[in-house]
Amino acid sequence: MKVIVETSARHIHVTKETFAALFGADAELTKKKDLSQPGQFACAEKVTVVGPRGELAMSILGPFRNADQVEVALTDARKIGIAAPIKESGDIAGTPGCKLVGPKGEVEIECGVIAAQRHIHLTVEDAEKFGLKDKQIVSVEVDAGTGRKLVFGDVVCRVRGDFATAMHIDTDESNAAGIAGNVEGTIIP
Repeated sequence: MKVIVETSARHIHVTKETFAALFGADAELTKKKDLSQPGQFACAEKVTVVGPRGELAMSILGPFRNADQVEVALTDARKIGIAAPIKESGDIAGTPGCKLVGPKGEVEIECGVIAAQRHIHLTVEDAEKFGLKDKQIVSVEVDAGTGRKLVFGDVVCRVRGDFATAMHIDTDESNAAGIAGNVEGTIIP
């Protein structure tokens, strides 16, 4: 059971209202490039995320979301002084907030800063082929050929009809395994 492993760098998802407050009422998202997940794209616009001890520039990913969410690696979180919990994307209840700064304004978000739990997006067909279910926890062995072979545990399977099959890890995890670019991993149920 092989899966492509992709590194997801720090980024932010915003609502249309937050985007307007940061970039102006008439501003639109500017697509920079498509991402591997269908309909998802990196934007040219960047936001400064401000925490108690520092700040980081982050790219916005589109399209707009129903809630603001800042996804950081744990190293990033420590740098800006925010205790980001490891959570599944979209599960932001009870998470810390931060200040977002754009060229036209600032927004304080009450919650939404997370370190995304490592996960595999799976098509319904691939999940069936691999015998995996939505929310199932698996491990994935990765050997990037750098002498840092690693087994990632606690990988949550996310199954949906509009996904493309790919595993996502953050930059801390990618660096730990010596990954440069995309590599192949082996799913261990």
